[in-house]
Amino acid sequence: MKYESEQIIKEMADRLPVLKPLLTQLFQAADLLIETFSCGGKVLICGNGGSAADSEHIAGELLKGFMLHRPMPERMRQEISGRLAAHGQALAEDVFDRLQMGLPAIPLVSQAAIGSAIANDQGADLVYAQQVLALGRPGDLLIGLSTSGNARNVIQAVLVAKGLGLHTLCLTGSGGGKLDLAADLCLKVPAESTPLVQELHLPVYHALCAAAEQHFFG
Repeated sequence: MKYESEQIIKEMADRLPVLKPLLTQLFQAADLLIETFSCGGKVLICGNGGSAADSEHIAGELLKGFMLHRPMPERMRQEISGRLAAHGQALAEDVFDRLQMGLPAIPLVSQAAIGSAIANDQGADLVYAQQVLALGRPGDLLIGLSTSGNARNVIQAVLVAKGLGLHTLCLTGSGGGKLDLAADLCLKVPAESTPLVQELHLPVYHALCAAAEQHFFG
């Protein structure tokens, strides 16, 4: 991880001293995220309730510019223009200027139709595991959020992911629950009640997303 990316995480911990005991693990989580994208992998994200909203929030920070503007490289602009020109088509220059580079992330919570089908046909505990089976590839990363660490559908998704060769990162409360043992890396923020855990999850994943963005686009 680049020095600037490390600084983002350190500054977050300085602002929120309660998270300083997690600093080493936060560096590991950032490295895991960066390694995934560096190797051409993608991130799958899941959780329930407020953690489902956090899953979409994480994807949003990765898929487009977050703290930085991410202009399309000139080489890519030329490649796109060349392919379109071969078909007698073109993109306006302002479209190129407004598009930003993204880091591939899929919030599994957003797939309403297939999610309801899985819950109805196979069971709600498999709503994320089934999607991981269909979408996950070795080298991808599954991020699971659960304030208790015991969300059954997140646990099943983590186990399937590990079996398929994905990396697994979880964010939980202080207890960690079953996810503490199931995941490759579990970030257990020092809180127990659901609202307080979620309040601490936000700066954690913001820092991780900003660190990855800095690494690739800084």
